[in-house]
Amino acid sequence: MEEVLDLYEKPYDAHHPLICMDETSKQLMGDAQPPWPPQPGHIARQDYEYERQGVCNLFLWFDPLRCQRHVQVTDQRTAVDWAHFMQDLAEAHYPHAAKIVVVMDNLNTHGPGSFYEAFPPAEAKRLAARFEFHYTPKHGSWLNMAEIELSALSRMCLDRRISDKALLIREVFAWESERNAKSVTVEWRFTTDDARIKLKKLYPTISV
Repeated sequence: MEEVLDLYEKPYDAHHPLICMDETSKQLMGDAQPPWPPQPGHIARQDYEYERQGVCNLFLWFDPLRCQRHVQVTDQRTAVDWAHFMQDLAEAHYPHAAKIVVVMDNLNTHGPGSFYEAFPPAEAKRLAARFEFHYTPKHGSWLNMAEIELSALSRMCLDRRISDKALLIREVFAWESERNAKSVTVEWRFTTDDARIKLKKLYPTISV
């Protein structure tokens, strides 16, 4: 926990950017029948019945110091999907960084081994060397700022019926573009000193 909190207190370093990464899923749902259009004095109405159209995965990375984020919609959340997402992060967004510092949870697909499932050994080794991974502790995913961004995405964009992947991609892109243009970031105030006071019971007790 303190390892992650200490990272959040460091100043921006273009050669070692701090990135928070997380993922979620979205159930695609279509209308069983067309919604009723708005009438004078009445808003548009939507029938409660819907049709399941599958599930999409959303990978998100968030750079809190540059106030930028990016979301990628995929059909699955396999190790290969994650590896390609991280390759895009390294090559398209931070090609000149010496080492990209990543905070994320310890899901089994989140690690260097996934690169070897997706790429030839030489490329996998090269990509693995581009990253420095830091994992949030068990039951401590709230320490990941990307989780806050996913919560905002869910409230502002995903809390309604979205029928297909193409529409989901357009909606997510609009959300991402607006927040990036406005340089929205997370005002993180929880420090290591706070943790030692407020989460004192989680620290081991030393008997003398």
